[in-house]
Amino acid sequence: MREIQDIFNLMAKINQSLGEFIIENQSEFKYSSGELSRLINSIRLAAKVVNHKVNKAGLVDILGTAGNNNIQGEDQQKLDVFANEVFINTLTNREIVCGIASEEEDDFITIKGRNQKNDNKYVVLMDPLDGSSNIDVNVSVGTIFSIFRRITPSGTPVTIDDFLQPGINQVAAGYIVYGTSTMIVYTTGHGVNGFTLNPAIGTYYLSHPNMKIPQDGHIYSVNEGNYVHFPQGVKDYIKYCQKEEEDRPYTSRYIGSLVSDFHRNMIKGGIYIYPNTSKDPNGKLRLLYECNPMAMLAEQAGGKASNGFESILKIQPTSLHQRVPFFCGSTKMVEKAEEFMQKHNNTRE
Repeated sequence: MREIQDIFNLMAKINQSLGEFIIENQSEFKYSSGELSRLINSIRLAAKVVNHKVNKAGLVDILGTAGNNNIQGEDQQKLDVFANEVFINTLTNREIVCGIASEEEDDFITIKGRNQKNDNKYVVLMDPLDGSSNIDVNVSVGTIFSIFRRITPSGTPVTIDDFLQPGINQVAAGYIVYGTSTMIVYTTGHGVNGFTLNPAIGTYYLSHPNMKIPQDGHIYSVNEGNYVHFPQGVKDYIKYCQKEEEDRPYTSRYIGSLVSDFHRNMIKGGIYIYPNTSKDPNGKLRLLYECNPMAMLAEQAGGKASNGFESILKIQPTSLHQRVPFFCGSTKMVEKAEEFMQKHNNTRE
C-alpha cells in the first residue's frame, strides 16, 4: 500500500508546473521576498520566446552570422543577438534585477527601477545562447544563467564587485536546453530539478525531480581535435579513457555545445573537459557565464567541477570575461582526471 502511495505522490510531482514548484519551494530561498521567484519566472518567459525562434530556424532569417564580433572576438550569430536582447529586455522590463552581465556585452549593464534607484537585490550573468554555431545544422543549443545577491548597498548603482564574486556565492544557477524537447534545469542550492516544456500549452512541467549525476560513468567529452595542444595531464587521461580494461575503453561523445554535453553527462554519467591549451593558455570557457553555473549544478547533483587543480566555485574572478580550464561531471571521473593533472603540476601550461 505504501508503494502505491509513493507512486501516486511521484505522479503528482511530475504533473507539477514550474510555477507551482517555485511557489511551493519559496521557503527554501535564503532571502524569501518573492523577488528571486519572479526572477526565475522571467527567465522561464524569455526561454519560451527564444525557444519559439529556435524552432523556426530555417523558416525565417535567423540562421548565420550577424556580421559582428563580441568582446571575445568571436563571430556573433543572429540567434546570439536575438537571445541576448530577449533576456536583457525581459529582465529589465520586469524590474527585478539591478544588473546584468552577458557574454555578448562588453561591460555589465546597470538597471534602475521606475524610481531611478537600484534597490533590487540580484544580478544575473548569462550566456544567452551557448553553442549557437551549431544552430545552422540543427544541433541542440542552450542558455546558461547564474544569479548572485548584490554585495553593494541597496539603492546605489551596481559595481564590478557585484559580478566578480566566487561561484560559491551563487544563489541560483541553471540552463535551458533547446533540443528534441525544451527543458529548464536549475538549482537554488537545494538540489537540481528539470522541467520540460509542453509546447501545446506553453507550460513547463517537472519531468526530472531531484536530478543526480552518477558517481562514475563511461563517457568522456572533449574536443580531441585539439589533442596536440592539450597539457600532458589531459593527454594522459584521454589515453587512460581509451585503454582496454575491464571497464574501459570509455565512449567518446562531444557535441560542441556545453549545455548539451553537460545535460547528457548529468543523466548518463560522464566527464566534460575543456582544458587550457598551447593556443589558449587560460582555457576557453568563461568562468562567470559558463563554468560557475555549471559547477553549481554539478555539485548540487552530487558531481564535481574544477579547473584540474581546484574547485571552480572557489576561484576568485578578476574580470568579467575571464576564461578558465574546465573539468566537470561524475565525481570519480573528475578526480581521476585531476590525478593526471597533478602528476604534471610542475609543467602546468
